[in-house]
Amino acid sequence: MVKNLDSHLSPLARFGRELARCRKETGWSQRRLADRLGCSPSLVGHIEAGTRNPQLDFAEACDRVFNLPESDYFVRLYRRIHQSPSGPGWFLRWIEEIEPGATVLRIWAPFLIPGLLQTEDYARAVFLGHFSTPEAEIEDQVVARMRRQEILNRDNPPELRVLLDEWVVKRPIGGREVMYQQLDHLAAIAQHRRVTVQLIPYDTSCTDGLLSAFVIAELPDAPPAVSVDSAGKGEVSAEHDLVTRILDRYDRLSTEAYRPGESLEKIKEAVERWNVKI
Repeated sequence: MVKNLDSHLSPLARFGRELARCRKETGWSQRRLADRLGCSPSLVGHIEAGTRNPQLDFAEACDRVFNLPESDYFVRLYRRIHQSPSGPGWFLRWIEEIEPGATVLRIWAPFLIPGLLQTEDYARAVFLGHFSTPEAEIEDQVVARMRRQEILNRDNPPELRVLLDEWVVKRPIGGREVMYQQLDHLAAIAQHRRVTVQLIPYDTSCTDGLLSAFVIAELPDAPPAVSVDSAGKGEVSAEHDLVTRILDRYDRLSTEAYRPGESLEKIKEAVERWNVKI
């Protein structure tokens, strides 16, 4: 829903900006909105300006009076102000604002099965491998990752176009049983009508994708956005030059990929290699 993807906004400023945008689109003055919310016009003005923190009842009232498609839209914005985030701000912005609204997601994953396609046990093994992550937070992260996958079960899910380095299906994350279940799951998803999974041969000469993983999101009401991951710092951006560079990198990688049918067969072969008697 949020169309402006400027990354400099604080959660407080974002709440104020969205409040002002919804109010103006409805054609209300600050006084009229205040009447409907049961507060003073000065409070509305301060919150829009980002100089006062909204409270939960204020956010809930905003969701009621604006009657948005996302019924808890302002409550989610409120939580980003008042609760400690469970991940970096750049990634929260991606999973809350961009990924759920995308019509097409192009994913390049050189090291791991991407989060949207992970099984619960594979995701847990990934988080356990992050030695800087407190163990007490791991289950919360697993739950959050599984919740992200709900977008794939919608009536009109995004189209997924996934490029995987061939080594991803050979890398032993979590052990044989975890890999067997993960690749069996991947093979099943790869046969969905709106999902394309292609492997990039491990011996390709193309090095465009070796620097980092990335995702390109096509949005119905905003320019394309990218999420670029790295060991040091991730980035979410709709900046034209960066998006163009990442799209070009994706296109170069895709020319090196096995065809979808051939990729599926290789994934199924990997499933059998990881097979264990359970």
